[in-house]
Amino acid sequence: MDKVKKTAGKVVKKVVEYMPEPIKDEIKDTVKDKAKEKFVEGIQDKAEDATDKLEDAKDEGSEKLHDKAEEGKEKAQDALLKVKDKIGNVVEAGEDFQEKIKSNQNDKDDKKIKGVSQIKGVSNIKSYKDVKSSKDIKSSNDIKTMGS
Repeated sequence: MDKVKKTAGKVVKKVVEYMPEPIKDEIKDTVKDKAKEKFVEGIQDKAEDATDKLEDAKDEGSEKLHDKAEEGKEKAQDALLKVKDKIGNVVEAGEDFQEKIKSNQNDKDDKKIKGVSQIKGVSNIKSYKDVKSSKDIKSSNDIKTMGS
């Protein structure tokens, strides 16, 4: 293919050498226009390729972002569920603790501290006159037997 192009190029150069000037100018203008068109087409093709690549990268980035967001959402939900379980355990332990405290308080009602009115005063204390003497103690004669 390269040999064909080289040969065609040489032939065109020889033909252009022997052409009249007005035709040469016209051919030069045509070649310039074709070169401009090819150049513009090349740039447009490259721009389209770049646009396609950019769109592909955008779509791929969007998919990755959504995947990461979904993964983050799942991790957050897992963490919240763990926290919920721990809080539930803490609440349950707190309720058990409150029940134990209430039951202990109910048991302690018997051991209440006496109030001021319940404390014996000086007048309630027995004196030496209230102590029994030997005359007040029962003897064996005072004890009833079965036969009497």
